[in-house]
Amino acid sequence: MQEEKQSFETKLENAKVILETLSNPELSLEEGMKKYQEGIAILKEANKMLEEAKLTYTKLQEKEELA
Repeated sequence: MQEEKQSFETKLENAKVILETLSNPELSLEEGMKKYQEGIAILKEANKMLEEAKLTYTKLQEKEELA
C-alpha cells in the first residue's frame, strides 16, 4: 500500500471521522477494532509531524538568537 502525503490538518480530520464512526453502536467489534487501529496510526503520524514542526521552530529560534 502506497502511503499518501497528507497534511497535519487532514490527518486530524480523518481521525475525527474515525472517532465518529466508532461512536456508532451498530459497528461490529471487528470493524471497530480496524477503525481504532487506523485512528491510532493516523494520530501517531500527526504527532510525528507536530514534533518535527516543533524541532524546526526551535532550530529557527536558535538561529535568530545567534544573529
